[in-house]
Amino acid sequence: MDFLDSRRKSNAGKVIAVAFFIAGCVVMLKQMYSPSYTTPNLFSQHELGVTHVLVTGGAGYIGSHAALRLLKDSYRVTIVDNLSRGNLGAVKVLHEQFPEPGRLQFIYADLGDAKAVNKIFAENTFDAVMHFAAVAYVGESTMEPLRYYHNITSNTLVVLEAMAAHNVKTLIYSSTCATYFNVIGSDPEGRLGEAPRPELREHGRISGACFDAARGIIPGLKVKGTDYKTADGTCVRDYIDVTDLVDAHVKALAHAKPRKVGIYNVGTGKGRSVKEFVDACKKATGVEIKVEYLDRRPGDYAEVFSDPSKIKQDLNWTAQYTDLQESLKIAWKWQKSHLNGY
Repeated sequence: MDFLDSRRKSNAGKVIAVAFFIAGCVVMLKQMYSPSYTTPNLFSQHELGVTHVLVTGGAGYIGSHAALRLLKDSYRVTIVDNLSRGNLGAVKVLHEQFPEPGRLQFIYADLGDAKAVNKIFAENTFDAVMHFAAVAYVGESTMEPLRYYHNITSNTLVVLEAMAAHNVKTLIYSSTCATYFNVIGSDPEGRLGEAPRPELREHGRISGACFDAARGIIPGLKVKGTDYKTADGTCVRDYIDVTDLVDAHVKALAHAKPRKVGIYNVGTGKGRSVKEFVDACKKATGVEIKVEYLDRRPGDYAEVFSDPSKIKQDLNWTAQYTDLQESLKIAWKWQKSHLNGY
């Protein structure tokens, strides 16, 4: 009994310590990345010639690359992220690149909290929302379907309701990357990359697994499914470079018009098999990665790639970074120089 009580007290102490740690982190985030309240808040007012974009999930892999591109194109950016999948290090990099007042702010919040979301919209003046916040791993979604429903569907409704209440009429909604393609690559200038949390590696993108195998973090690469009705028996996907993906979103924003809805497939239009991808990754890393072939994974389709003809016709967009090996080589360079992520 004494042992149990002492253990409960010990655990309670740990919980309190963790709570103080999290509170400290949030305070630090606000101090570091929120606008100063001793000067006029540029994020709360319209400015002629400046478009203010809310980027949800902007601390994540795709979202941070989108924020980088928007900032390079002179947009004003507010990132909202709960950091469950994102990296504060990516936000720090963006602030270092664009330190001027009124360019970028980070707000730590969960989109499932309607009160917090409405407060963000009330205190800021947004012209558009670019919505990336989501969980997007096929394997994980089959094990936790309700979590995926709430995260993707319910949270998006919260954002839409806040937009309607605060008269924000432009939304660039990014569907899950698992629909048609896998996202690869990283910023060609080496400022940003993909740094998934260690506990998510099992469910992550194949490029992350390939790099982990090349670095010796895992013993090899596991290819799930070799009996699909494809040329070599493995799944076929449309692998798109993150730079191209972001470019499509920014072009969609630039061409957005009132009361006009555009739905576009974004991809290279060409499918590559998992075996082709593995071969390209071996060449990009220079490592003879060990490959283990396993049974199929639940939720995977044999062959999925997009038809991007509509976005080419309407927005004059086509993928430019289509060399699979080169995209992986650029990403691998970032991985090697950021062994512990950001």
